[in-house]
Amino acid sequence: MKKIVVIGHNNPMTINFRGDLIRDLISKGYWVSVVGPDMERVDEMLALGIDSFEAIPMERTGTSIIGDLKYTLALRRYLKKVEPDIVFGFTIKPVIYGSIAAKSAGVKNINSMLTGIGYLFVSDSLKAKVVKQIAKFLYKIGLGCATNVIFQNKDDLREFVDSGLVNKAKCHLVNGSGVDMVRFQPAPYPEQLTFFMTSRLLYSKGTMEYFKAAEIVKQKYPKVRFVILGAIDTKADCIPIEVVKPFFDNGIIDYLGTSNNVAGMLTQSSVYVLPSYREGVPRSVMEAMAMARPIITTDVPGCRETVIDGENGFLIPPMNIEALAEKLEWFVLNQGKIEQMGEKSYQICKRKFEISVINNRMEEIMKIL
Repeated sequence: MKKIVVIGHNNPMTINFRGDLIRDLISKGYWVSVVGPDMERVDEMLALGIDSFEAIPMERTGTSIIGDLKYTLALRRYLKKVEPDIVFGFTIKPVIYGSIAAKSAGVKNINSMLTGIGYLFVSDSLKAKVVKQIAKFLYKIGLGCATNVIFQNKDDLREFVDSGLVNKAKCHLVNGSGVDMVRFQPAPYPEQLTFFMTSRLLYSKGTMEYFKAAEIVKQKYPKVRFVILGAIDTKADCIPIEVVKPFFDNGIIDYLGTSNNVAGMLTQSSVYVLPSYREGVPRSVMEAMAMARPIITTDVPGCRETVIDGENGFLIPPMNIEALAEKLEWFVLNQGKIEQMGEKSYQICKRKFEISVINNRMEEIMKIL
């Protein structure tokens, strides 16, 4: 029986984003082990049907040389013990340190997936620029150890190749993480026109642009509803509660907190909005497309993969409140177009982002038999 080890940096993300792939690998007769940083939601992980779960502590943020070295050595010890045929890591630290550990443990088929190059590559802060240079150095080492490097959009692939971080010959492209179109299905639109955004409240997701554009539109059309679903955090790039609270208190934004039933919450939406600065391919947009919602998002790497401008929604410049407000108002004035554009979103999603299409492509790259 062939063995595969999946390395993630966050157990809920592994369940939500790789659960379907893991189940498919198990159905094909693979012995599957998952490595995570802790025991969070481990019962759900085991319920996927995996053969083994290994908790290897990892500092999810920051660059601790000692902490990252310990993580790499612990990964190597585990991989030497298990002797897998295939290793698959996704997100920055599993990609870098998982590939190094797998190579040093003698694994022949090492697969690294970049799900987006994130905050470091869009922030202009001095700290982010310094950490970006460190990350580039580490990416070059880690990706050099990989057999296959999987990107979710052509812009990230091109940037990494042009920057000399990875050999183009080992690079592959897939259309994001995919979406379960059984779980996320078209649903009736609400009676009240509602714009909806799902995201942690981060600057780099365009949250403030959404809030400020909503404020502009609400002044002209007070009955239009604006909603956000997602966590308020205190980590890098998170927006402080005191900044967003006035938008909630003044009735500009309805804050729904967090939910394990995103599909149910999305039934409240008429149009989905994500003014992000950069993505891999945003899962939240794919979920909204599967539910036949028009999309307003930014013309940036990852996001632009989801919209044919003017057909299933609109692409706007990043960090542009006025352009966002203009497209929000367009939907207010053209509500009869919502269903037509939503149907187009659904058809694009079915063709490009349906989970079995993505998983088949992933398995082809990893040479899953």
